[in-house]
Amino acid sequence: MIPTPSSVDETLTLLQQNGYIADRALATVLFLSLKMGRPLFLEGEAGVGKTEIAKVLAASLNRRLIRLQCYEGLDIASAVYEWNYPAQMIEIRLAEASGTLDRERLGADIFAERFLIRRPLLQALELAAGAPPVLLVDELDRTDEAFEAFLLEILSDYQISIPELGTIRAEHPPIVIITSNRTREVHDALKRRCLYHWVGYPSAERELEIVRARASGASAALSAEVVAFVQALRSEDLFKRPGIAETIDWISALDALDRISLDPTTINETLGVLLKYQDDIARMEGSEAHRLLAEVQAEIAARARL
Repeated sequence: MIPTPSSVDETLTLLQQNGYIADRALATVLFLSLKMGRPLFLEGEAGVGKTEIAKVLAASLNRRLIRLQCYEGLDIASAVYEWNYPAQMIEIRLAEASGTLDRERLGADIFAERFLIRRPLLQALELAAGAPPVLLVDELDRTDEAFEAFLLEILSDYQISIPELGTIRAEHPPIVIITSNRTREVHDALKRRCLYHWVGYPSAERELEIVRARASGASAALSAEVVAFVQALRSEDLFKRPGIAETIDWISALDALDRISLDPTTINETLGVLLKYQDDIARMEGSEAHRLLAEVQAEIAARARL
């Protein structure tokens, strides 16, 4: 087991060594979350790297990553535990066939732990390879308030109550990362149990660092041009602005097409990699893409002359 960082600087280094270029504010709140044993609640637009933080943290600390992908209608059976009903029925049939059916004893037997199917939240309370895992509760805003309320027991006391077995409590609490795209407000009761950080779009300098780390095959000139174009694109009136994930996908696509620089035709042909809504693509293709590219290239040329 790799120990957690002992300072903010060590946290920054740990993330960077594993390909995640974080700013100091994010590294600080992550360090505090690890030091204080508090869940970390990350909000921000889709594609800005919230989920990646949990993945990188698990990899860098050599911990198991347990991911609960949230969705509308998520219930306890899918998120926490359920009983293996087919196996329980077989146990009942075998007891009946043997003629030794003791209802009281059988009732205790079929609700033994061997019939318990552990889902992500229950798994996270158990030690994995001698170290607490990293629990990622991804896109919590997709669930309803009832599920949020159920999470409060886990985040407060790191325990789960199972009526047939009693209370299962973590000997060593997991590292908890919760993400939200803010499609709805998450209740204050849950936020109070967490440290909070808003993950915004990166500056041009930091986004260029990220691109160089994650798409190292692309040329430096193309990387700089792509980042400048995406940064300018985010200032346009779009339904969904591209995140860092889309920037990396786009430059990887351009590299696969053997492009060494941007041009209007290439932009029009590959906008579907960068933008995910037809209205946004229709708005930017053609003359708008040409205008934005011209502005970006003029700005890059002006900087080069300085």
